[in-house]
Amino acid sequence: MTTPKPRVGLFVTCLVDFFRPTIGFSAVKLLEDAGCEVSVPAAQTCCGQPAYNSGDRGGARALAEQVIALFEGFDYVVIPSGSCAGMIKVHYPDLFVGEPGWRLRAERLAAKTHELTSFLVDVLGVAPLPVTWEGTATYHDSCSGLRELGLKAQPRRLLSSVEGLAVREMSDPEACCGFGGAFCVKYDEISNAIVDRKAADIKVTGADLLLSGDLGCLLNIAGKLKREGSRVEVRHVAEVLAGMTSGPAIGGTRK
Repeated sequence: MTTPKPRVGLFVTCLVDFFRPTIGFSAVKLLEDAGCEVSVPAAQTCCGQPAYNSGDRGGARALAEQVIALFEGFDYVVIPSGSCAGMIKVHYPDLFVGEPGWRLRAERLAAKTHELTSFLVDVLGVAPLPVTWEGTATYHDSCSGLRELGLKAQPRRLLSSVEGLAVREMSDPEACCGFGGAFCVKYDEISNAIVDRKAADIKVTGADLLLSGDLGCLLNIAGKLKREGSRVEVRHVAEVLAGMTSGPAIGGTRK
């Protein structure tokens, strides 16, 4: 008797959908290679994090209801973003305090929601199929993934399977990049000072590739590196792990 494949609902995220669909395609490839049956519900929208962070709990709750209803039928929900995964796993249940029915549904969804690299390592216990990248990389730990979900070793463990790739750590890979969603717009001078330090830390490593698991961070850092004339490529970790790196990097450069 064959074991049924895990049924995974891929939550793509707004940034991936609008700015970098390759990350979504890479996530699907990684999950299917790992033996999962992957679906990408077409009706999905935002997880509600921007509204939640801005204090609009009503708007965040309405979006959370849509996500819960759309994804609760899957065995797992997988997200190529620590920030969106953190929103669902950590904050959804708190949106429904005093509403036992919705609170239970939110808790059940939270329990089966995982960031992509954590799902591959911690749940499936698999490594991606071997791929090659000749060069050196450094990895940025996004705030939400690191502090809300405990993501640290998982992406690095997966990257160790990439042939030809050497990972050089920054002096402070856990430092914020300065993005913070609306923070970088409301407090642009502070944000720019923070990403200045991050760009300098990347430069010291001598790496030719910057990786992370959150597109918001990557877009912010890529913009700073491009303005400085840096040749460092910027990519989501899923793109490298899936071997989907033939197109332009984030920020427009090409290997």
